[in-house]
Amino acid sequence: VQLQASGGGLVQAGNSLSVSCAASGRTLSTYIMGWFRQAPGKEREFVAAISRNAGTTSYGDSVKGRFIISRDNGKNTVYLQMHMLKPEDTAVYYCAARIPRTVLDGLPRSSVGYDYWGQGTQVTVSS
Repeated sequence: VQLQASGGGLVQAGNSLSVSCAASGRTLSTYIMGWFRQAPGKEREFVAAISRNAGTTSYGDSVKGRFIISRDNGKNTVYLQMHMLKPEDTAVYYCAARIPRTVLDGLPRSSVGYDYWGQGTQVTVSS
């Protein structure tokens, strides 16, 4: 599967921004999907993940209550709505896909749990 993230940009603190990730090559419903981010000089950080049928979601502590992950399998697209943005949310945002290992596979919070990665989209939050 190929993943293409888009929608990043420059936004003022306190505002909202949405990024999306379009999948091609295979149907998105095959995969558990996640969003990660990486700021300069920092390790890649877990942001959010969503199960194949969107029934389960998971969020990193720093974005819980502000960000919402969703997916539209019919459109082969995953979304990340970001609200109440802070300057510390500035990073390159990456989408990732995981082939489930079992029927009851969970939502990994580590980047090593994902098999495919998009190229990233820059989000910059000004103060």
